[in-house]
Amino acid sequence: MYEIIYQEIEEKKEYEEITKKVLTQCFKEEGLKEEKLSVTITLTTKQHIKKLNKEYRNIDKPTDVLSFPMFEKGEIKDFPYEDILGDIVICIEKVEEQAKEYGHSFEREFSYMLVHGFYHLMGYDHIQEEDKKEMRTKEEKILTQFKRKEKEKPYEK
Repeated sequence: MYEIIYQEIEEKKEYEEITKKVLTQCFKEEGLKEEKLSVTITLTTKQHIKKLNKEYRNIDKPTDVLSFPMFEKGEIKDFPYEDILGDIVICIEKVEEQAKEYGHSFEREFSYMLVHGFYHLMGYDHIQEEDKKEMRTKEEKILTQFKRKEKEKPYEK
């Protein structure tokens, strides 16, 4: 289903637990068989993701998440064979910064990056307003399933 690669950052069980929970729900929500499609998640630094952003998007600054899909939207359902859905690269430093900035927990912000990256792999985008609305609706459906009954705790490192 997924593999986590740590690129210049410390391995943490928390990252693995959140990734498993979120991607399992994403696959379930989209009716995909986890054993048929795999995702590679690279967790990295600002410096590394900036390099990738420059190389692949010609943008010379770090970003929070990059996605590299293997298929176009609509090509993914009911695969009769095993294949790679794509790669998601997440900058942990940006996740920490944004969690503080938005008043979210680290878990909530990291979960959002995973869901956002997953839906890019599924062929969704947010350039056009109509597409953005469709993608955000799918993201929020997944994320609301993880909200706690009590008020979410503020960011803690």
